[in-house]
Amino acid sequence: MQGQITQMEAYFMKEYKKRIADELIKKKLKGKGAVLVEGPKWCGKTTTSEVLSKSVLYMSKPDSLKQNVMLADISPSLLLEGEIPRLIDEWQIAPKLWDAVRYKVDHRNEEGQFILTGSAVSVKPDEIQHTGTGRFAWIMMRPMSLFESGESNGNVKLTDLFKTPEKIAAINVLDLQRIAFLVCRGGWPRATFMEDEVALEQAYDYYNAIVNQDISRVDGVKRDIERVKTLMRSYARNQGAQISNAMLKADMKANDVDYLDEDTVMSYVNALKKIFVIEDMPAWNPNLRSKTAIRTSDTRYYIDPSIAVAALGIGPNDLIGDLETFGLLFETMCIRDLRVYADALGGSVYHYRDKTGLECDAVIHLRNGSYGLIEIKLGGDEAIQHGADTLKALEKKIDTDRMKAPAFLMVLTAVGDYAYRREDGIYVVPVGCLRD
Repeated sequence: MQGQITQMEAYFMKEYKKRIADELIKKKLKGKGAVLVEGPKWCGKTTTSEVLSKSVLYMSKPDSLKQNVMLADISPSLLLEGEIPRLIDEWQIAPKLWDAVRYKVDHRNEEGQFILTGSAVSVKPDEIQHTGTGRFAWIMMRPMSLFESGESNGNVKLTDLFKTPEKIAAINVLDLQRIAFLVCRGGWPRATFMEDEVALEQAYDYYNAIVNQDISRVDGVKRDIERVKTLMRSYARNQGAQISNAMLKADMKANDVDYLDEDTVMSYVNALKKIFVIEDMPAWNPNLRSKTAIRTSDTRYYIDPSIAVAALGIGPNDLIGDLETFGLLFETMCIRDLRVYADALGGSVYHYRDKTGLECDAVIHLRNGSYGLIEIKLGGDEAIQHGADTLKALEKKIDTDRMKAPAFLMVLTAVGDYAYRREDGIYVVPVGCLRD
């Protein structure tokens, strides 16, 4: 049985950078028999799970792939033997393992038995007999936040902002050039160990794998490479926007000689979601004092800004020369980080927009009903003031007789020497100072 960790794997574990998901997985293991860790390829799911496991089954290991699949079909329980927690990496290669794990959890009657990882939502409902309710917990793992990769000093804690401190103080050392690089490099763990020039190439390699293989392999449907590229460019140009599939189709048709309908576009988008390349953001629906209609369309985002950079074929210098595009992709990076930090707090991240055009880039809402409103800006006094005005306008609309007042209002910036609280109570925090 597999269970030994290779020399290369041991090396990367030695160089392991702690992840916020570490504690989330440990906590889930205390309350469930199995934990499913999902997320995009190369985001660190396997490495993190190796660190937390005592034995490992690599389903996709070339030397034993056929044997593993055969055993999963005729005697899956053999693959589950090993010290617990036992990691089953890329379990979806053999869907029967799901029910085998569920059965083992039931009959051992103890928590913390298995960690399953998956980089694609490819299992059909009829391939498993049980949903896993009560036996499994789910964790979504994303590319690294700036705090996890070591670029943010973490001197401002999101959890502290929910306590509404009278004063915050932190020094920011990231300048605009460095932020541009970090947007382009992305949060891919191994890239954080590489020289800058080499690290920038990783997102392009990732993008090429999506276009040429992953988007078709996820469900066995052959998809046109040029259509995938066109769709991904359109998605990149519309980061942070609430555009419809019809608008994506219009973008794609400009370079498509064949008939293209919205169902086809949707199938491409759904395939990208299944491999965790896209993670759109739902709308936030607060109680308002007025009857203003809230726009409920999801907001378009890649799971990491570097994918958008690769889709557009640009680099750090291009972003410096085009601050509008820079602002959009910086927002994507901030949303990635806020989602990671919100997970640690048991919260979710939403977007707000109403029919009057009032828009808030991010709303972090916790289970206890507390929430914070966040505007994202590259920086500069005028932009920060505009963000502050937007936050105050939304705050006034919220009916605090029917829900809590916001715990904090924050302008999250790319640059700025310090993190501080303004006289009006609004926090201004460079992303290079923030953590969970």
